Amino acid sequence: MKAESSEGHLKLFNLSFQYLGNELRAIEQQYSVSILQERETVETGDPQYYRQFDNDIRSEAAGMGLHYEVFYCLERSMRKLIAETIESVDGPNWWDANHIPETVMTNVESNIKRERDYGFSIRSDAKIDYTNFGELGEIIKKNWTIFGSIFNSQRAVEKVISSLNMLRNNIAHCCPLSEDEVVRLRLSVKDWFRLME
Repeated sequence: MKAESSEGHLKLFNLSFQYLGNELRAIEQQYSVSILQERETVETGDPQYYRQFDNDIRSEAAGMGLHYEVFYCLERSMRKLIAETIESVDGPNWWDANHIPETVMTNVESNIKRERDYGFSIRSDAKIDYTNFGELGEIIKKNWTIFGSIFNSQRAVEKVISSLNMLRNNIAHCCPLSEDEVVRLRLSVKDWFRLME
């Protein structure tokens, strides 16, 4: 249990560090100063296509970038937790076992087919990487007999994932988060890790 607690504290520290960077960027914007080292936002070849965008939009994107990073880390870590937890019980073929809701399996197969039909690169060999955020909650719910030993309340897991999914909409659809929603995102991420204490 201590290792899990230390891992949770490390994750919280990392997220706090990321949020600190966001606050510093906001100060940079407000006072037109340079505190942080400029992060490269485009590939090194030809950045002209990026510079064509309005400066206000680029600044807004820089501010939203941190929220995207936090959500990326959260969603990837959730997928990893789900896959490793179920695999530890049912082995490497856990996806094909009775652990995935039928609607999720159907949606995943549809996503895989759509990407194949467009000729896109394969996103992943792991089918869980083709799920959407809300479907991760459905997988946890269906396998509560396994996840009940990790999380302290099924109802709380459902509420936190639902809240995070609402916040994800602005991030995924390129709309800025209001100050209240930034605070709500911070609290919801903390709530997620608190569910595993």
